[in-house]
Amino acid sequence: MTAKPKLLIVEDDLGLQRQLRWAYEGYDVVVASDRATALAAIRAEEPAVVTLDLGLPPDPDGTSEGFATLHEILRLKPDTKVIVASGHGARDSALKAIADGAWDFYAKPIDIDQLGLIVARAFHVHALEAENRRLSAAQAGPALGGMITAAPEMLKVTRTIERVAHADVSVMLLGASGTGKELLARGVHDSSPRAKGAFVAINCAAIPETLLESELFGHEKGAFTGAVKTTEGKIEQAHGGTLFLDEVGDIPLPLQVKLLRFLQERTIERIGGRKAIAVDTRIVCATHQDVDAMVVAGTFREDLYYRLAEIVVRIPSLAERSGDAGLLAQHFLKKYAKTMQSAVTGLSPDARAAIDAWAWPGNVRELENRMKRAVIMAEGKLVTAADLDLAEGEEIPLNLRAIRETADRKAIRHALARADGNISNTAKLLGVSRPTLYDLLKSYDLHA
Repeated sequence: MTAKPKLLIVEDDLGLQRQLRWAYEGYDVVVASDRATALAAIRAEEPAVVTLDLGLPPDPDGTSEGFATLHEILRLKPDTKVIVASGHGARDSALKAIADGAWDFYAKPIDIDQLGLIVARAFHVHALEAENRRLSAAQAGPALGGMITAAPEMLKVTRTIERVAHADVSVMLLGASGTGKELLARGVHDSSPRAKGAFVAINCAAIPETLLESELFGHEKGAFTGAVKTTEGKIEQAHGGTLFLDEVGDIPLPLQVKLLRFLQERTIERIGGRKAIAVDTRIVCATHQDVDAMVVAGTFREDLYYRLAEIVVRIPSLAERSGDAGLLAQHFLKKYAKTMQSAVTGLSPDARAAIDAWAWPGNVRELENRMKRAVIMAEGKLVTAADLDLAEGEEIPLNLRAIRETADRKAIRHALARADGNISNTAKLLGVSRPTLYDLLKSYDLHA
């Protein structure tokens, strides 16, 4: 039987204690009514999430005792998600509590359903962070190039990488720009028997076509103007290790022939050279282009494709990686706050909502750049949606009733607009009766 997640409720009102205990019967609920019992519960039970009333005895009409409890909880267990509730100067208390490390805030009087959503999300984020720490500890080294993820979609990719790393086959990584293809390529190398050899990376799109052959295969002294000494190419430099060809789709057709010959014979000839040089190099390549379409169009050799794509791994975009945007945002925030000696300590609720709602067309690279900018621009201890230069995100509803209400509102507004506000025509468009439409309008506080 799976153990229930442990939730600590710190509340001195006995009636509210009973109400919250009943509302959260899906959790293993522990109740405390003051700072001493709350801290004892933190040490003994180690709850992942805490709801904390700031108005605790001996200062039930103020917030001093609540804030002291918050600080002690975070000192003992920094990873705990503390959700603060208060009716005492709610807005100011919220800003101060979150600046001091609280995970979220909810003002009294408490709406059980909405607070329940916040609690559920806190448990979800805590579980993601715990899983990421577990995976990082289990790696015990630079496996998978330091990839940070807790998304099932990305964990499936990393497990695939770990399996194919030990087989000495060519690997092709397919994914949009900024999804971490080089990190995964390094993961293939670090998890393979070639880990002690060199990992050499080259971006085929960043080097002019006239220089790319020399970069890959090297040249002999005097092979061309300016070749004042014999130089090894990237393929030779990676002997005994791994060569990562990023944006392999940009290799011109004449050079594709020479690369294919190397893959078939495992020998190269430098530019201007006449001697075949045996090279033991594993190839990992990546591209954001549709290679199948390039093969059909004749811009990428089919025989080379099958040599490079013995194993194909498709990398999901950041938008497809459940929960990773928030996890990576916290990582980059800590990274740049430390390097820039910034006072920023966390994300505001509107920033978290914006991160969850944003599509991230530039993937992880875009997220990192925005977090770096936000740390620079933040005026307080919390990064806001404005600092990220993102439109404020809508909170994604987590229960069916909220999702249905959102859909109903959208459909009614759309139908009203098409019917120019005519109730009869709107009801016909929606397929409901006039009385039903009136009830819906009243329920959702909408007006024709």
